[in-house]
Amino acid sequence: MTTTVCFAHGKESGPWGRKITALAEVARRHNLAVVSPDYQFTMDPDERVGYLLQQPLPAGEQLILVGSSMGAYVSAVASARLNPRGLFLLAPAVDIPGYAGDTTPKAALVDVVHGWDDEIIPADVAIGWARRHRTRLHLVDSEHTLTSALPWVCTLFDAFIEECLCLTAA
Repeated sequence: MTTTVCFAHGKESGPWGRKITALAEVARRHNLAVVSPDYQFTMDPDERVGYLLQQPLPAGEQLILVGSSMGAYVSAVASARLNPRGLFLLAPAVDIPGYAGDTTPKAALVDVVHGWDDEIIPADVAIGWARRHRTRLHLVDSEHTLTSALPWVCTLFDAFIEECLCLTAA
């Protein structure tokens, strides 16, 4: 069975923005299936979680969740039910008012990428969350969108996928 990478975009972006398109290309080079639901119908983070949970996704071991900002929140909360092989979170909207779901990550492998100059979610928030959950954390000289670090993020995502696939094969 093919592993599927499911992307969750941020609050004000769309399912095939620049970042997701670049990361999806990395996933396709590994012959993985790629889906990116459109959450633009609501700005409510927990409605987005519900929408993700309604998607026809494979069993946990064949699933990698990737989320950016609010999408990272959505992916982290949904991971408790979906139990993905991997959880790759970019500038995660965690530990902020209005986002009440439990973001305790439930995945075999969790990576967080955050910009030092994030003006939306301060780096200290990501550091505290990653410390609390003992996840890998990559801090880069970039802003909330991580646009200036996108080539490096793609390289990191490639290594993350390789590691996820090794876990699956084990």
